[in-house]
Amino acid sequence: MAVLEIRDLTVTYRTADGEARAVDGVSFSLEAGQYLGIVGESGCGKSTIAKAIMGILPENAHAGGEILYEDRNLLALDREALNKVRWRHIAMVPQSAMHALDPVYRVGDQIAEAIQAHKPMDGTALHQRLEALFELVGISKARLADHPHQLSGGMRQRAMIAMALALDPDVIVADEPTTGLDVIVQDQILLRIKEIQEKMGKAMLLITHDIAVVSENCDQVVVMYAGRVMERGSHTVLENPSHPYTVGLINAFPDLDGEARELISIPGSPPSLLDPPKGCRFHARCPFALQLCTEQEPELLQVAPGHFAACHRTGDILEIRRRGADPATWQAKGLLA
Repeated sequence: MAVLEIRDLTVTYRTADGEARAVDGVSFSLEAGQYLGIVGESGCGKSTIAKAIMGILPENAHAGGEILYEDRNLLALDREALNKVRWRHIAMVPQSAMHALDPVYRVGDQIAEAIQAHKPMDGTALHQRLEALFELVGISKARLADHPHQLSGGMRQRAMIAMALALDPDVIVADEPTTGLDVIVQDQILLRIKEIQEKMGKAMLLITHDIAVVSENCDQVVVMYAGRVMERGSHTVLENPSHPYTVGLINAFPDLDGEARELISIPGSPPSLLDPPKGCRFHARCPFALQLCTEQEPELLQVAPGHFAACHRTGDILEIRRRGADPATWQAKGLLA
């Protein structure tokens, strides 16, 4: 059973230049104990999905479709009802802990406030809970009395993980949780998140632009581009990609376990969501695009058990993977058959 289900989610931002559909018809589900990663380039709609789930979209945004938790559509809840779900049942680890934490208050007091707002405890039980949370995320309980500026970047991010776990939620949304941290600390934070997820059996939604992070940590994958899902399924999505965009992403990141190879970037930039292109949104950057790709948007269809891709050329995927490993392929101009 899905603990969280996204059905045909759309999010549109009103801007001075017009309406930008940042998320366009996205659907996926997250089951208890699953670790699902949403991956894609900046601006593809990943963080917008996280904000829609948490109900923290800005005022110029409008969300449609359904975000179902316990058969309730979170998009239809009023603020009071949504506040009873946030943190208690669905919690979030944000991109920047320094901006998320109040610099005036001690870190322990901020976590205590989140607990008391939903599940009041007496002083002794509350302090024990705070100490247990810090122990879980690998911080000395003595640091509960520190202010955010007294903690390192890695410690602040661990404190935010502790806050997300404070009320034992069913779902944790981690939106680029290692942004701004050095690679060693990033690895430590991601390892800690994975250990906690496996130990506590939480449903975890990880949002990142780094496909290597998804490959190392997640058992379910959603690949997004320009607001739409290009490919989704189990870890086999990264082992046997069925969309040229996923092939391109994989080629752009090093394989730490494999042989050394040349990294291949995808030329060009994602399209403007104020006026997205007709047909497949990736066709302008895709060296395998056909005329059909410029005219008709491909459906997200099953290409293997539990594996879906939105591409008109899934039948040619073996050839696309082979040719996609050659840097010259991605530098080609015009449409290729």
